[in-house]
Parts: sequence; C-alpha cells; structure tokens
Amino acid sequence: MDFHAARQNMVESQVRVNDVTDAALQVAMRHIQRERLCAPSQAFGAYGEVESPIAPGRVLMKPRDISKLLQTAEPKAGEAVLALAAPYAAAVLQHAGLTVTAQEADPRVVAVIEPYLKELGVTCVIADLKAPAGSGYDIIIVEGAVAEVPAAWLKALKVGGRLAVVVKDGPVGRARLYLRIESGISERDVFDSAPSTLPGFTRAPSFEF
Repeated sequence: MDFHAARQNMVESQVRVNDVTDAALQVAMRHIQRERLCAPSQAFGAYGEVESPIAPGRVLMKPRDISKLLQTAEPKAGEAVLALAAPYAAAVLQHAGLTVTAQEADPRVVAVIEPYLKELGVTCVIADLKAPAGSGYDIIIVEGAVAEVPAAWLKALKVGGRLAVVVKDGPVGRARLYLRIESGISERDVFDSAPSTLPGFTRAPSFEF
C-alpha cells in the first residue's frame, strides 16, 4: 500500500474540506505516519474515514475529528502539550514545533505507539489518565470522548491554557474548548463529534430505589 499517497489524500479529502486551515497542522498531517500508531494488522485503514484500532478498547479518532479538535486548541510552536490518550495528536503537535508529553494508562497501547513517538521526540508516560503528569500546560488534548471532564485536567492548565476534548453522554457529543483564565474556567462548544468513549470515562450508572 502507498501510505504516502494515502496520507496526502486524507488531508485533501478529510481535513481541508472540513475547514481545517491551520497550515502547520496540514503540513504535519501530511508527514506523520499514522499507520505506525495503530495496530499493525490495521495499518491498511489508517487513512480512511474510520476510527483505527490501536489495542483492545482503544482507537485513533477519525482524521476529520482529530484535525478539527487540534485546530480548536490553536496550537503555537514552543507551547507545552499534554496528550492524554492522544498518540496521533501528540505526533502531529510535536512535528508542528510544540513540546509534547503523551500519557497513556494501558501498556498494550504504549507497546504500539511508543517506538514511533520516541523517534519524534515525544516524552511517553504511563499513568492513570485521570491524574495528569505534571502541570502548567498550554494545551491538553484528548483523543476520545469522555462523559465528564476530570477537574484535575483543568487544574493542569496554566493561565491561558486550553483543553480540547469531546464531551459525550449519548450517541453524539460536542467538541469543547476549555480555557483557563485568572478567574476560573471558560468553555465553549465547537462542533458535533461522536468518537468512541475512552475506557473508564463513561458516566457511572445511577440507581433508583
């Protein structure tokens, strides 16, 4: 399979047509080998309009969704990023000149993604996703949906820092941007999205007596 050609076609047919105009993101997405961040047996589908499996329970977000989410975060070269369960976002942002820490909780995912991310200079950390590694980040990005945003994620942002994540408690979610300001947190919805929910981030069932 010609992965290079598939990569260029992905940008043209799934990224640019969905109003992703950030030039640095487009350049990075034309370069990053997405097929090296999914399960080897699934590499053939890495550039399709599908979620690509990484390991049991985990997938890469569709190119359209992750590119729009990345642009929502307004990344700038030199900024510090925490990529939570977001290996493709980590690779793209590192290529765009940001300094990225990729945090994962599942060793099976790490076994797939770490070799390529290390080649790119991304720092990889294994820890509970609800407990961010470090603080003072300009950007936190999450490659999967959550029913609720942990308060610890917002606390890990510096003032002026942004969290980009899809919040979903049903079939369709909303990509949401959180901004840490001096007085607290502001938030706004950006676009509809329906990625798979990250393991451990569904809403706990309520019980009625």
